[in-house]
Amino acid sequence: MSTRGKYKSKHYDRILEHLKKSPGRHFTVNEIHQELAGEETNIGTTTIYRQLDRMVEEGLINKYVVDINTPACYEYSNVVKLIKQEEAPCYHCRCESCGRLIHLHCEEIAEMRQHFEKYHHFKIDPFRTVFYGTCEECLHKKEM
Repeated sequence: MSTRGKYKSKHYDRILEHLKKSPGRHFTVNEIHQELAGEETNIGTTTIYRQLDRMVEEGLINKYVVDINTPACYEYSNVVKLIKQEEAPCYHCRCESCGRLIHLHCEEIAEMRQHFEKYHHFKIDPFRTVFYGTCEECLHKKEM
């Protein structure tokens, strides 16, 4: 590992601490910036991007890029690392109304993945697959 990877700053530690408080939650850089704003150590967005890139390289967090119109989001990956080691599928659902990204652990979809491999000779990456639709909250709002 390079010297750069070993050095940890107070910004690095603060951002990682913030992500660890909400495992399973996806954060954009702007959300992290807003949530850390007002603390005694103000962290700029450029620093946040740089520290998140380091954390992704180190395998501490996962980065999700859903599409070109949506900012990347980041998630503390302690849980995801365990899931990946066991090869359990972890798909995502993206609400087209509110933009929320939701983890989806579903064995039914895993069967579909196996079908794709066997009959279509195509291996789906369950950690990068996103289904688009409308979340339960937005469906309820539309019904009102």
